[in-house]
Amino acid sequence: MAAIEARQAVDTATEIETEPRLIVEPGLSARIASIAEPVIEQLGYRLVRVKVSSADGCTVQIMAERPDGTMAVEDCETVSRALSPVFDVNDPINKAYRLEISSPGIDRPLVRKSDFDRYAGHMVKIETEIPIDGRKRFRGLLIATEGDVARIRLDHKADTKKKDDKKSDDTEADDGTEFLLPIGEMSDARLVLTDELVTQALRREKAAKREARTAKREQRLRRHKSGQAGHADSA
Repeated sequence: MAAIEARQAVDTATEIETEPRLIVEPGLSARIASIAEPVIEQLGYRLVRVKVSSADGCTVQIMAERPDGTMAVEDCETVSRALSPVFDVNDPINKAYRLEISSPGIDRPLVRKSDFDRYAGHMVKIETEIPIDGRKRFRGLLIATEGDVARIRLDHKADTKKKDDKKSDDTEADDGTEFLLPIGEMSDARLVLTDELVTQALRREKAAKREARTAKREQRLRRHKSGQAGHADSA
């Protein structure tokens, strides 16, 4: 049944050019990602991140999304039904685990160049694999991308979560300083939850719902016209 649903999803999915992730997970998560990503892409979605945690004994969390950044509950169910039998065969974890499929969320990870392009103008938190100008942690405004490099301007005053951090490599004296950070050398990059980001996410969600309603109306109209044509032929 899952295989049939997966094939149907492939047939109905919009074909998109696969864009590689520039920020990927290490170790066991990387192994799981290598198994999950081809299946997810065949369904017309994109893998965002894989995370293995000790929650509920062991939880494998897989973040995925549509090319436009949306991910409804029904989409998560589709991905889960397709991945479960694949994981049963490949057995990436040698113990019992819970599979969790989710959307990236509002304060989402950024893993592709298009993510950085889409969210230019928003606050981000970035950690790099190796120090850049003596630091590995950066918080600031994502200005733009230049090739596979992201330009950010440090701005801690806009980061309301800084006060919750017990330790930080950043200082307010750095505000306004700009850095060019290679995306491929980042170990983690994510959006900072701000009022502006929430407002944009709500607008995008409303737009997606309108498009879905329009698509359903058009589908019903096509079925109605097809039924009328069938009656005319039989007459």
